[in-house]
Amino acid sequence: MTRAWLALAAFAGSLIAVLMPFITEGTWVGGFSSTLWLSVSASLAAFLLLSLVRPQIWRLQALFFPYLLLLGLLATVWSGAEVHHALRHSVDAWLVLHIFFSIATYALSTVAAIAALAVLLQQRALKRKEPTALTRSLPSVSDGDALLVNLLLAAGTVLGIGVVTGSVLQLTSYGGLLPFDHKTILSLVALVVIAVLLWLHQSSGLRGRRASQLVLACYLLLTLAYPGVKFVTDVILGQQG
Repeated sequence: MTRAWLALAAFAGSLIAVLMPFITEGTWVGGFSSTLWLSVSASLAAFLLLSLVRPQIWRLQALFFPYLLLLGLLATVWSGAEVHHALRHSVDAWLVLHIFFSIATYALSTVAAIAALAVLLQQRALKRKEPTALTRSLPSVSDGDALLVNLLLAAGTVLGIGVVTGSVLQLTSYGGLLPFDHKTILSLVALVVIAVLLWLHQSSGLRGRRASQLVLACYLLLTLAYPGVKFVTDVILGQQG
């Protein structure tokens, strides 16, 4: 129970970091730092909710929580460069849905990427016949593979819905189906990778190291599409401007 309370406290803290500008100033912040804090909050929420269904997910905590701590530290470092924006009186419902499914996709893919890393570490330890305290605490290779497939299926489904809501938003607001920007292209490529991986798993039983590597590649694409784009626009290009 202690670890659950600590995870809930971490979730509350990261969520407060995201909501504080709205609470104190009535503004929203859409920069790199707030994107990272939102990623931390959503990933923690996904981890806690999924652990209710699959208790094995708790065995990923030795990798999951240090990774989120690193994201939190990066968010703190870049917090001074944030730009506050006044809230609009009306918010498009399709925009809210699109943002929700985008955040949910990244949260699920984060947990999936941690599961993939756990599989790689377990297989490496088995190959060398040198288990460590870390690998003993992680799920077995078979359990990790099962988690991977389920999480990837959920992430792919949510990502597909996010693409659809983004298309509707683009059509109703600007005309056309999808904007051909970096975020959209990377998201579509990630969706294709997820679909191919799931098909290969179903048709040929792809699992283990190769499946884990593809999951990590997919997570890299989504990271470039979401916080990566924010980093380029707000930090690199922002400093140049």
